[in-house]
Amino acid sequence: MSARSLLPLLALVPLLAGCGDTGGLVSAGSTPTASGPVHLWPDRRGASVPPADPGGAPPEYVKGIPPVRDQDVHAVDPVALVQAELRAHPDTEVGADGMPSRTAAAIRECAKAEDEDEQEPEACPVLKPYYRDLTGNGKDELIVGIEFPDKMMSVRVYTADPDGRLNRIMATTETVITVELAGRDVILRVPSGNHGYELVTAWSWDEKQLTMLPTREQIVRVPGNPQAPGSREPAPVPGRP
Repeated sequence: MSARSLLPLLALVPLLAGCGDTGGLVSAGSTPTASGPVHLWPDRRGASVPPADPGGAPPEYVKGIPPVRDQDVHAVDPVALVQAELRAHPDTEVGADGMPSRTAAAIRECAKAEDEDEQEPEACPVLKPYYRDLTGNGKDELIVGIEFPDKMMSVRVYTADPDGRLNRIMATTETVITVELAGRDVILRVPSGNHGYELVTAWSWDEKQLTMLPTREQIVRVPGNPQAPGSREPAPVPGRP
């Protein structure tokens, strides 16, 4: 066969090879080698973190509230609960029990459950309660919000022990944007101090400390046209994909 007669046959080779392509993987070239974190200044003696108290945090039982049956916190009047804490810690304006004096005065005047229809909707600083099993014991915890002046808010969580006593396992006061529940976490969004950013904090139950602790924090950039709090997307849980 002459060289001239081979030319048409050679031209068909690429076409036949294309028809037999099975769609296999094609190399995209070399990729950078993954490397672990590099410990800078390895000889420097860093700060130490004291170990957690193996005995856990002591319970903060609420005095003046009768025990509940079957650890059912749904039977607790949240207004009466906060009023009992006020009686136990009068004139306290700082710390976990801290409360502005005018807020405390308004809570003392809150109508009882049977008089709610006669009370102005926003007259009582104690907000509608929410319920969620946050400790993993199969029983709901009681989540209470208290409105303070200047958009500040106290968020408190209570659980009932096997004897029915109310134990406060979380109390924090922040300039709150939103409060959300994600699984067994209480998620707080607060201004971060940097314009255009929020600080998202996840509070989680700690079985050793027997209390809710701020376990994860994340700084999140706010969109250019922030939505109203009610239409905002749920907060990403810090530390979770």
